[in-house]
Amino acid sequence: MKKEIYILILGLLSVLLGCSKAPVLKVFTLEVSQVQTSKNSTLGKKTIKVTYPQSLRENISQKMNFSYSTYERGTYQNSEWSNHVSKLLQVSIIEVLDDSRLFKAVFSDATTVKVNYRLESNIFAFEHRVRDQESHAIISIQFTLIDADTGKLVKSKRFSYKEETPSLDAEGYVIATNRALMQLSKELLLWIKSN
Repeated sequence: MKKEIYILILGLLSVLLGCSKAPVLKVFTLEVSQVQTSKNSTLGKKTIKVTYPQSLRENISQKMNFSYSTYERGTYQNSEWSNHVSKLLQVSIIEVLDDSRLFKAVFSDATTVKVNYRLESNIFAFEHRVRDQESHAIISIQFTLIDADTGKLVKSKRFSYKEETPSLDAEGYVIATNRALMQLSKELLLWIKSN
């Protein structure tokens, strides 16, 4: 009898412990876009520093933001970015600029090296926007190119994207976000190169 009660208690405990398992946390990252190498660039002998992107409107963190209306906002509970969104963006921009060979060297804002240019950015939107059955990755970032020698503004432009997601979940959001960032990377390089 004691043996049967013991087996019953063990069975109940395993059922209770099995039911209390938390869902697995899915971690996503941003893909670095493949870009063409710039040849004979007028900036080829210059250096640039990419500063840490600032957020003006959105609460940017490692959490993945979504919205169901202008007023309803939240974060995914079982999905998140592999690092703070600003850090992921900064690293992506540094890698894109470095791979393009547009500049002699590309640095993060942690460097103490004197550079020719500084690229600053402000994030206006970085979220998964769901409206009924419509679902989009929304990105809006303003870039400002500054002459580091004089501190003067060279130029500034806001890049905004609304990319349809293949599904309504976090994974679909990440796929669409990476597609939008691929477009942003190409357009950012063209913008920096243009006079």
